[in-house]
Amino acid sequence: MTTPRAWQRMLSGRRLDLLDPSPLDIEIEDIAHGLSRQARWNGQTAGDWAFSVAQHCLVVEQLVTRLRPDADASWRLAALLHDAPEYVIGDLITPFKAAVGLDYRDFEARLQRAVHIRFGLPPELPKAVVHLVKRADRLSAFFEAVALAGFSRSEAERLFGRPRGIEAVTIEPWPPTEAKARFMEQFERFCR
Repeated sequence: MTTPRAWQRMLSGRRLDLLDPSPLDIEIEDIAHGLSRQARWNGQTAGDWAFSVAQHCLVVEQLVTRLRPDADASWRLAALLHDAPEYVIGDLITPFKAAVGLDYRDFEARLQRAVHIRFGLPPELPKAVVHLVKRADRLSAFFEAVALAGFSRSEAERLFGRPRGIEAVTIEPWPPTEAKARFMEQFERFCR
């Protein structure tokens, strides 16, 4: 009996081992490309285009900057890359992640650590940074839910919390090519 293939070939030519991801097999172009084609909310959003994970990552990084204008560039990069594993595993909605269980979360965490190492971040972020990014992620989810996913404001507040002390973000889905280009532009700003 042969062992099932556990790697994926990326457009960059890299072969990413899904069970033991190496930072050396992770390329930002693959991440940007994959995330720009992953739909948030299982694609159940208004507009001509799906709201991509790449665009969501840009919104989260923008919200981190609004919440903490003095945030270190490395933590803003961490915010931009907070959903990077989804370039490989897709964007599973939170209720489905709960149903799949811990094995999924373990896999996601291994890939996130490899992404962090690849781009010069610590494998495990400081708790304060994790909380900041998570807060921005929930704020983004609130704004997305109301603007794109058909949630009432009160329903979104129950699920994601009431946004306090932060101005609303305008969210209009971009085509994948634009989401990818803007993601790459923001990443390159951190590399200067």
